[in-house]
This record gives sequence, structure tokens and C-alpha cells, in this order.
Amino acid sequence: MREYLKFYIDGQWVDPVTPKTAEVVNPATEAVSGTISLGSPADVDKAVVAARRAFETYSQTSVKERLDLLETIQAEYLRREEELGMAVLEEMGAPRGLACGFHTLLGKGHLGTAIEVLREFKFEEQRGPTMILREPIGVCGLITPWNWPMNQTCVKIFPALATGCTMILKPPQLAPYSAQILAEILHTAGVPAGVFNMVQGQGSVIGTALSTHPDVDMISFTGSEPVGVQIQKDAADTVKRVGLELGGKSAWIVLDDASLAANVAGATSGMMGNSGQTCSAGSRLLVPNARMDEALAAAKEACEAVTVGDPLGNVAMGPVVSKSQYNIIQDYIQKGLDEGATLVAGGLGRPEGLDKGFYCRPTVFKGTNQMVIAREEIFGPVLVIIGYDDLDDAVAIANDSNFGLGGYVSGEDAETCRAVSRRMRTGAIWINGGFDFHAAFGGYKRSGNGREWGEEGFREYLEHKSVVGW
Repeated sequence: MREYLKFYIDGQWVDPVTPKTAEVVNPATEAVSGTISLGSPADVDKAVVAARRAFETYSQTSVKERLDLLETIQAEYLRREEELGMAVLEEMGAPRGLACGFHTLLGKGHLGTAIEVLREFKFEEQRGPTMILREPIGVCGLITPWNWPMNQTCVKIFPALATGCTMILKPPQLAPYSAQILAEILHTAGVPAGVFNMVQGQGSVIGTALSTHPDVDMISFTGSEPVGVQIQKDAADTVKRVGLELGGKSAWIVLDDASLAANVAGATSGMMGNSGQTCSAGSRLLVPNARMDEALAAAKEACEAVTVGDPLGNVAMGPVVSKSQYNIIQDYIQKGLDEGATLVAGGLGRPEGLDKGFYCRPTVFKGTNQMVIAREEIFGPVLVIIGYDDLDDAVAIANDSNFGLGGYVSGEDAETCRAVSRRMRTGAIWINGGFDFHAAFGGYKRSGNGREWGEEGFREYLEHKSVVGW
């Protein structure tokens, strides 16, 4: 049983101003796995004071000093990587191979990328008579979600540290364990007092306190569209910068070629990864109408091959994060049935043999782009297959969405894949798989604003100063 009852403020583990706790539930067993403290605006005030004071000195550190610090953090992260992975497994139910694999690899990758970018980044650039200075923006409020705890925490913390900012992290209440260990890593590595602070708690309390605080210069938020909208409203009175990475309903376009069945199978399996709890997941799979039967057969086979069960076992998919999330997903599956979508695989309820835990059945529908299950983000293992007549039709369907976070194109002809990707209105597109820590990530339309990952992620934490007559 874990018990994390202190916050990390000004280089110390401190008690909350007003004691209040919440239980954390293991989604695989439905048993309480630990207890955390819930903070208040008074705790945020203390953290902001510490961060503001630390900014005066940390913002003036050299690139060499910040590189040394990040490399020390890197060594400590590697030492505790397995521990981080097991925390992710326990808090949000990711299977061990995923939790101790891709989940922690993402955090490690963002740290390594921050080091690489910092070594080459130009904080000063002369343009004629003017010197452009890129300076840290100040005190940053970092609000992160539960679905990829290490990815979305590390992609904010390490660029902020690299650019000379100070920060207050508000981790997700549903998945707080890995953030606690990460805070211990930063402390052991010698991050100066006040540079990194962490206050656990409810988003409606801690997130609002950060968003409205006059001494917070920037908010970086990853989460749902409604909460992102509220943060923008809350931040408006103090005209602080707000970076938002919000929801998605990403289209995966499969071209009409000899690899169609394999590409459909890969897209289906990929959708079920992390129990479908990925903002950029390819949840709308677009296939040629002329080959729909072949595509449905491939998707059905791939979906039914996804193993679901205890995250400690050798399975592809664990539970979803909470009972509430399970119920939301079940409601969407019922909506799909009510709308007349064709159920290809899966459906309502738990997989056979699993009578405890928030386990969903991997589910595939054949539907239309106007159905609710194709318009709204389900955030679960539910795929909708939609037919297209030609590539113009495929692009039109892909772009007919309020969201624009991710996109995928699979096919054998590289030029066609590139041409299709140019026409898709979305912030990131993956052609035939691939991965790049330096590729900027963020959304069009209601999927947010700003960019994270790589060099573009640094720019989120910088102000640009023009010194004319240098």
C-alpha cells in the first residue's frame, strides 16, 4: 500500500496546509492501492512563491550548468526506471511490458531529447543591427493527465528545466504514483530548491489555482477539450501564455494496395494499445469501399487476437483507468449499437473470464463519419471503420472533424502517402509507422494550440526579446 501524503515545495517534502486525503484504486483489481494528499490553493501559493524566488537565480544559469543537471537527472532516471514502470502499471493498469517498456521509454526519450536540443539551441541570434534573445518565460504551471503519465509529465518538465524556467507540477489524481517517484528523482539529482515543485490534488482546485494565479507566467495543459477551454478562460485575466494539447479523433487512411489487409490489422492492433487511452489514437480507420469486406475481416481477426487481462501477465491490454472511464466507454458502445453501426468485434461488458477490474472488450464497428462514435473522443479500445470512394473522399472524411491532433497514412506508394498527408488538417501524421522524439506534437482546431517535443517544445517556454542597435 502506497502512502504519499507530502508535497514537494522549495526543495523539501512538506505537509499540506490543510490535511485532506484521497484513495487511489488499482484498476485491475478495484482494490485501494494507496493514499495521496489533496492540495488547496494555499499549497499552490507556497509553491508559486518558491518558484518565483528560484527563478531569479535559475533563469541566469548557463547552458553548461543546465546540461550538467539534466545529465545527472538522466542517470538517476535510469537507476529507477523499473520502479517508475511498476508505478505506472499499478496506477493506470498498463501491462508490464508496456508500463516498463514504452511508458518509461517515453520519459527517458524526452529527457535525452532535451539534452540533445539544449546542446545546440540558439538562445541568442543576431539579425542585422538587432539581437534576438530567447529568455525563459518564468514560472510555469504544468498540468498533466493520467493516460501516459511519464510521457506527458516529462515532455513538460525537461524542456522547462532546459530553458531556465521554474515550475509547479499538478499530476493526475488517478495516476499520482509515478510523478511522486519522478519528484524523488529530481530531488536526488540536485535540482535547486524552488525550481521544481509538485502539488497533488483535484484538477478543479489545483489547476484553477494555477491558471488564475497572477505570479504564474505560463500554463501547459494536456487533457480534455472542456477543461482546456476553462483553463484558457481562467488564464485570460492575467494574460498568461497557455499551451494546450487536447483531444483527438484521428483518422487512419489505408490506401488501396496489396498491403491493405496487413495495414488494417496493424491499425486495429495499434488502436487497442494502452487500452485505447491515447489522445492521438487512430480511432477512425478509413478504407476503400471496394475492399470493405476484406478490411472488416482483417480488423475482426486482429481485434479478436488482442489478449486482455492482468497487467502483471503477458497480455496486450489491461484495464482502463477507472470505473467512470469504463462506464463512459460502455455508453459509447451502446450509442454505436443504437445508431445502427455494424458490430464487427467486441461489444458491451467485460471480456470473458474477467469479472473484476475495469476491463473493456476491444471493439470494432463499421459506421459512418456522422455517427457519435466517429465524432466524439471515446478514449477507450473502440475503433470505427469508415469506407471511402477515392482519395479525395478519404481526405474529406479525415478532415471532417472538430479535432486535428494526429493522423496516419498507410500504403506502399510513398509519393501518394506524402500527397495525402499534405492535405490532412492535423498537427502530426505518421506515414507507415515510424517514431521521432524531435517531431513537434500538437493539434489543429479543437485539439489545442502550441507544440511539444523536440526543439519546438523549447519555444513554448521562451520569451523573445529584440534588442535593437546591439
